[in-house]
Amino acid sequence: MKEIMAVVRMKKTGATKKALVAAGVAGFTAVKVMGRGRLVTDPQELEKCRQKLLAMGMDEFSDAGETEKLVTGFLDGSRFFPRRLFMILAHDDDVPRIVEAIAGANRTEYGIGDGTIFIMAVQDAVRVRTGEAGEAAIW
Repeated sequence: MKEIMAVVRMKKTGATKKALVAAGVAGFTAVKVMGRGRLVTDPQELEKCRQKLLAMGMDEFSDAGETEKLVTGFLDGSRFFPRRLFMILAHDDDVPRIVEAIAGANRTEYGIGDGTIFIMAVQDAVRVRTGEAGEAAIW
């Protein structure tokens, strides 16, 4: 038995839910979390990300100073961002299929911030309603 924890962009919540259902996942939990990933340290890559993020964040309603502040806070590590944390219990054999479904639903062309998936061993599980334990409790 494994627990899969996936941290994804808030805008990818719906796509992730659909991918999990399509992958045959019986149930999962999702909660709002705050966090950030690995910092970009290469100056050229950092400037490329900065320009891309500024372009994405600007429209006729945006404040240039506020957008610049948000982008800088994201790139220098001083700001947390809202994310969604999905938690799924799965049989060992189902893990690759579920991980691929999550990754496929969350992969973008931004080159940064697509999320992280963690896979951990689970010692036991108990279904409260029926008292089933172990593998029988998760599907």
